[in-house]
Amino acid sequence: MSFLLYIVGLAVLLGGLAWALITAGLAATYVAIACLIVAGVGIMMAVSRTRAKDPPA
Repeated sequence: MSFLLYIVGLAVLLGGLAWALITAGLAATYVAIACLIVAGVGIMMAVSRTRAKDPPA
């Protein structure tokens, strides 16, 4: 899968997470912290799954 597709999916996930947490009444600080953690994990997963493999030596 392409890196862009992972990022688009991550953006949708983050939007839903933020909306759900704000609707649940959490403070904006905690919503931001949760979104940053999920974004970091999502970017690491996207990079690890889409990076080009090193050629054999």
